[in-house]
This record gives sequence, C-alpha cells and structure tokens, in this order.
Amino acid sequence: MDALVIGMVLLFSAGPIAIGLVSGRILERRHYASIIARERQRGQVLIFSQRLPPPTLPAPETRLVTGSMVVSIDYFKRFVAGLRSLIGGRLNTHESLLDRARREALLRMREQAAALGATQVFNVKLETAAIAGRAAQQGVGSIEVLAYGTALIPTDPR
Repeated sequence: MDALVIGMVLLFSAGPIAIGLVSGRILERRHYASIIARERQRGQVLIFSQRLPPPTLPAPETRLVTGSMVVSIDYFKRFVAGLRSLIGGRLNTHESLLDRARREALLRMREQAAALGATQVFNVKLETAAIAGRAAQQGVGSIEVLAYGTALIPTDPR
C-alpha cells in the first residue's frame, strides 16, 4: 500500500514537471524559429550602438523607434533555477529566456524602423526590467526587454 501511495505521489509530482519541460522546449524552439525567419527578412535595416551616424548630405530624417518584449518565467524554469541555486552555477534556462527576449525586442524595433522607411538605426540601447506582479514573494514573474534607437530615414534629394 505504501509503495502505491509513493508511486502516486511521484506520478503527480513528476508528471506536471515533465509536461512543463516538454511543452516549454517545444514553444521555445518555435519562438526561436520564428525569430530567425523574421531576422532574415529584416536584415536590411542595420542597427548600431554608435551614438552618432556618419555625417551625410542631405541630412536624413530621424525618428525614435522602439521594440518591447515581455517574457514570463514559467514554473519549470523557476523550479530548475531553485534547484540550481542550491548548488550554484549558470542558469541556462534563464539565459535562453533573456536571449529570446532581447532578440525579439530588437526585431520589433527593426520592424518599426522598416515600416517608417528607415535603413539604419543608431544609438541602439537595451533596457531590462523585472516585473514581479503577484509573484513578488516567489521572485520575478516576468522580464521586459526594451530596445530603442534613432531610425535614419533617407530624404529625397530633389
């Protein structure tokens, strides 16, 4: 009888963790595939961290462009991070989460620049913020990454 109870407890404990692991990996791979495909499409809009563009005549029109991404930390990643904090080391699950958020924010900024007709974005900066919400007692609930810069829109030389 005790073995049955222990087996049921393990099943009900490990089952949701396994489902979370598998579904999280599938969704993460799909998101990466989407990012890669869209990055190839928006590669013509160049982005630079340099503060000022090279001087050109005529001076291009400039606009502020932004891209934002909020990513929720799922319970599986939080569970793995909790286990990892006991022994120390890198949090690979959080690194991939931040990588996806940064790339998505930059991509959204590029898409906004392309919609304005811009060819380059200068003075690109990234800001990261933790959003706790109801999960304040348990740690960070979500992460926001904001990418912003100055889009250069070529002017008609007429």
